Amino acid sequence: MKRVNKIIMMALVVVATFVNGCSDDFLKEKKNYGNFGEEIYDSYIGAQNRVNTLYAYLLPSATGSIAWNNVSAGTADINSKSTEEYGGFSDYVDPNVKLDNTNVPDYIYQEFGSTNAKSPYGHVRECNMVIEGITNSKGLTDDEKHELLGQALFFRAWAYFRLVRTYGGVPLIDYPQNPMVGESEGKDLIVPRSTTKDAIDFICDDLELAAEYLPAAWTNAAGDFGRITSGAALALQGRARLLYASPLFNRADNLDRWELAYQSNKKALEKLAEGGFGLENLENPGTNGAGWGKMFATYASKEAVFVTLYNTVKEGVGTNYNKNNGWENSIRPVNAGGGGGKSTTAQMIDLFPMIDGKKPEESQYLYDPQLFFLNRDPRFYRTFAFPGVQWKFSGTPVGHVEHPELYPYIGRDYELWSYAWYEKAEDQLKENTSGYGADGLGYNNKSVYIRKRTDDAAYGGQTLYDYYTGANNSGFIYSAAPYMEIRYAEVLLNFAESACGFNRGDEALDALRQVRRRVGYTGDCGLDNSLAGNRAKLFAAILYERQIELAYEGKRFDDMRRWLLWDGGEEQETLKSTWKVTGFNGNTCNYLGVEPLNGQRRTGLEIQVAEKVGQAPEYVGNDPLIIYLTTKGKSRPIALDLMNDVTIAKEVEDEQDPSTVPNNRIDDLADFYRECLHRKTTRVDGDPQYVITFRPNYYFIGFKTNMQVNNVTLEQTIGWPDAMRGNADGTYDPLAE
Repeated sequence: MKRVNKIIMMALVVVATFVNGCSDDFLKEKKNYGNFGEEIYDSYIGAQNRVNTLYAYLLPSATGSIAWNNVSAGTADINSKSTEEYGGFSDYVDPNVKLDNTNVPDYIYQEFGSTNAKSPYGHVRECNMVIEGITNSKGLTDDEKHELLGQALFFRAWAYFRLVRTYGGVPLIDYPQNPMVGESEGKDLIVPRSTTKDAIDFICDDLELAAEYLPAAWTNAAGDFGRITSGAALALQGRARLLYASPLFNRADNLDRWELAYQSNKKALEKLAEGGFGLENLENPGTNGAGWGKMFATYASKEAVFVTLYNTVKEGVGTNYNKNNGWENSIRPVNAGGGGGKSTTAQMIDLFPMIDGKKPEESQYLYDPQLFFLNRDPRFYRTFAFPGVQWKFSGTPVGHVEHPELYPYIGRDYELWSYAWYEKAEDQLKENTSGYGADGLGYNNKSVYIRKRTDDAAYGGQTLYDYYTGANNSGFIYSAAPYMEIRYAEVLLNFAESACGFNRGDEALDALRQVRRRVGYTGDCGLDNSLAGNRAKLFAAILYERQIELAYEGKRFDDMRRWLLWDGGEEQETLKSTWKVTGFNGNTCNYLGVEPLNGQRRTGLEIQVAEKVGQAPEYVGNDPLIIYLTTKGKSRPIALDLMNDVTIAKEVEDEQDPSTVPNNRIDDLADFYRECLHRKTTRVDGDPQYVITFRPNYYFIGFKTNMQVNNVTLEQTIGWPDAMRGNADGTYDPLAE
């Protein structure tokens, strides 16, 4: 069933109705600072539509670039490219770029744009207007007011949270400012920056009240799916409290902050359970993490705590009627009618656990980087696609009949054979070159593709995308797959981290094991009981689990900021002496036992034909591997069907003949890799002399000049040039209380 985001559509309808259909009297009575008269809030429908407008303005995007109106969502944006997930230098980690108040990304100051694209403080203003209108309504019952206010309070908190996690304290405005001189009712239009603590408390107070007003679950579960619940409010509160307890703000490891985060996240889990939320498919993990993977292709998942809904509408009035999730299209290979796919780094491939839950270097299973797909955590197979695996879809590319060399598969038979070859043998070893992809992939070959959050047709049921064979054979562009900004597993991990910080190791470990049981782990889930008594190792295990569970969901950059993982907090005292990390043994990376990302280089990987296979000219139909196998009377093995067990492979000793080991499909594929393929390290971070360089002042982003010019009283952050003080060092301290 194709669902549309009814909330957003209703919001657009009400905007059109009241902008184009109001009376002269209404125009006269309308307040200077608003688009609507007070009477709109006297009816439940009118007030609800104003609340629905907040959803249209403030819901995060699944595929939008990181900006003032979008959070990171796992795309190759400036945030994700500053982590292990993607290669390529962003401005945050490029050693040749030094950010200052002229070129720093601007996530806070934006002029008002169109009606549905307001600035960050335009969003705050909309929330304040709705809150004031509902509060002063003469026609709403108390229950109606509470239901509507709860949603508006959540979105105001969400708007501020996005700013505070980036900048620390910001101006806090909890009323609709009136720009008309003499009508400000004594309230200042120029508001200074708050302390970070005051901002966090403000956010949490809004969310506490929202949780009090909102239901744990909506009575009309289907019609109101996607509306904010009390559990969502407390989950965001828990995220905010965890942020403030983390080393970024909590340099001395103050236990009181961890306790507040613990209590908030514990309440969130209790309220979410009351509302029927939980780990999707906990009791039915499926084969190779199928239950986990299917969650992302489920319209109304019980895991969706804070969700953005999409539709597959191709035509309509206004751009938001055509609100499609572009992720499916972006990650699919070109020979499936996709946008070309996304490349992972070798580091991400190599860090996933083995099937015993241990890191590759700690596992009883020998990890061979050349056979990276053997014996891995179930989530590995649902996060990545590699040569020799099925990746089914519902549809048939237009070019399948006319150009089978470019589109060799119909969707239900799709196999990914993304190995590469070169025209010249000497090019095969070069790190900065890419070969020609098999099966029509050509120059668009990624070898190992990110496949997480895909709507795999193998799951059965109706897919959430319309496979569109119109212009440019554009395949998956119309997708209604929801995007989960907060999902239940993250809340569990937030709780685990908070519990660990508050010295509740047993509770933290239990939460960590719940996350793993959902994908099929049993017993201790690969997590030793001793972790409960070792705070540093338990913190490290939780952050590692977040890397795996939340990979490519836009969460890693924030985790790295929270824990100062580019350098462990070195040189923070050079910005201000009180910023020195005094807790966590003085260096968060050393404390956790992880290598700082600064000074490292990320690499890519290409699966290429073995040297003995040979090379071939670029043109399609001259695959040297097919030619090689044909001469030996062989063919490529049957691609892995992830709905059958592929995680258990037979161990082959160095001296053992693989042919003597009983075969299954994954063994056949492993033998094929041994004979015919080779893993090549590729360069993704440019010149080899360049290494990741995240500067000490980047942990708190400074204001761009335009922000200060329009508010001359606004303090610049320490470590950034202050435009109002001749570019002297900023004076605002985000750590001061």
